[in-house]
Amino acid sequence: MLVLVYFGIITVIDLEHRLILHPTSVFGAVLGLIVGTTIHSRAGGLWVGAGMSLLGGLLGFGVMFVLYLLGMLVARYRARKMQAAGQTPDDEEALGGGDMYLAGVLGLMLGWPFILNALILGVLLGGLASFLFLLILLVRRRYSNDALMTFIPYGPYFIIGAFYLLFL
Repeated sequence: MLVLVYFGIITVIDLEHRLILHPTSVFGAVLGLIVGTTIHSRAGGLWVGAGMSLLGGLLGFGVMFVLYLLGMLVARYRARKMQAAGQTPDDEEALGGGDMYLAGVLGLMLGWPFILNALILGVLLGGLASFLFLLILLVRRRYSNDALMTFIPYGPYFIIGAFYLLFL
């Protein structure tokens, strides 16, 4: 139940503010380590469970860190494009640091190798939502170049992927 409440808090805050706050990430890391160690210790003991959980956290954080760095390149490109158009850059990130921390937390919960499944599922769901968003804009005839500069929060999609793997 505590994991579901945590997932709900992260989802609501990310949808409303496009932020994943540091205190929720710290709490999630502690919760994730406990949950992940408990789940994986059934197969090989406490130390194996803790190792699988820590490896999943490191992998989740590491994969998203690489994507975060790529996102920084996209954000710089976007800022240059906005300046060329005479607009003031708004310092938006293509992928936020909170998503990176969330992937680490989910990695702690899911452990190795299940974090990879959750990240892939989250990216696919986020891509599907983005595609539907653009499709709706086309149908409503409100599509413009500004639509390509709209950012969506990715945290809820990673949460859906983790929820599916943990509970379903």
